[in-house]
Amino acid sequence: MVFCNRLLAATLATLIIALPAQADTLTVRIGYLHWIPDQGPVLSNVIPAPEDSGLRGADLAIADNRTTGKFLGQNYLLEQRISDSQADTVAAFESLQKAGIDLFVVNAPASALTALVNAADEHTLLMNAGAKDDDLRTDECHPNLVHTIPSYSMLTDALGQWLNQRRWQQVFMITGPTDEDQAWAQAFRRSAKRFGLDLVADKPWTFDTDLRRMASKELPVFTQHGDYDAVVVADVHGDFGEYVPFNTWLPRPVVGTQGMSPVAWHRVVESWGAAQLQKRFSDLADRNMNNEDYAAWAAVRSIGTAVTQLGEANPTSIRNFLLGDQFQLAGFKGRKLTYRSWNGQLRQPIPLVHPRGLVAQAPFDGYLHPNSQMDTLGFDEPESTCRISG
Repeated sequence: MVFCNRLLAATLATLIIALPAQADTLTVRIGYLHWIPDQGPVLSNVIPAPEDSGLRGADLAIADNRTTGKFLGQNYLLEQRISDSQADTVAAFESLQKAGIDLFVVNAPASALTALVNAADEHTLLMNAGAKDDDLRTDECHPNLVHTIPSYSMLTDALGQWLNQRRWQQVFMITGPTDEDQAWAQAFRRSAKRFGLDLVADKPWTFDTDLRRMASKELPVFTQHGDYDAVVVADVHGDFGEYVPFNTWLPRPVVGTQGMSPVAWHRVVESWGAAQLQKRFSDLADRNMNNEDYAAWAAVRSIGTAVTQLGEANPTSIRNFLLGDQFQLAGFKGRKLTYRSWNGQLRQPIPLVHPRGLVAQAPFDGYLHPNSQMDTLGFDEPESTCRISG
């Protein structure tokens, strides 16, 4: 009996000592900013992107962070702000900064992201989960901006490697009129030179024809040109590209933004535990996970991984940890994901998919790099003027 009383007293003492530690919870507040400009009508009946693209990925990552954090005395909160304009996005950002939030995930165009960087406090950390522009990784860099969405050049380098590997080196490219189309096409032109591809035709799409009625007549004539191995389409919003497959002059595969596409994420990615991530996301959002969802998930999970390792939520400490040698993110892509120290880009494999299947995943064997094979995708350190660490 004496032994039992002593054991009970010792147990109670231990619990009393532990209570203050449990009460002292570390609360990590993350701001999520979302603004996607209205793209206007398109000619094809393309399936529109969900209005909550990105946001639901951030929600899932918050839930994942909380699962780990509850054992470590950490709690994660997501402050969401959906805006109708760039000005409203900046105003929401400044309001959240004044409220004490200094960790942000942003799904917005490059122009809005640049405005946020200019309005940011010195120690605020922004994570780009929407803008693919290469300039943000090569010239217009900021020490407190990192990127979880792959750049245009990462996507097109994945496609360039695949085409070179298949020896489909003569390509016919069609480029749409929007700024996004032009950026994608410019990235592919660079990739073509990098991987020994020959652009036998590089034609702009300038028509306003209703392809629902005229595709079988217009596209064979438009794509009539000698010989080529593949047709590359740069049509980011799906204005005409959905009608290119099976309507080309020659019976050739269609790749790029339509046909077989390089992506950050797609529902057909199921290996390396990805099926479990897909299931949890569909249960949460009642739809499939897309590129922006994955990028936002990776951003919030990167923060959670850093906080778990550091035991603090200081944005400068998190940024330094992300860019250092110790950080690794389990990203369900078959490899540990890390950040490039010179421009803050998350290294990641790029799936090549068609709507119902995974074709391959870049980078491919045979493309060597002295440090990381994943640095064969996108602008490498010698090709970028950015040096955000150090």
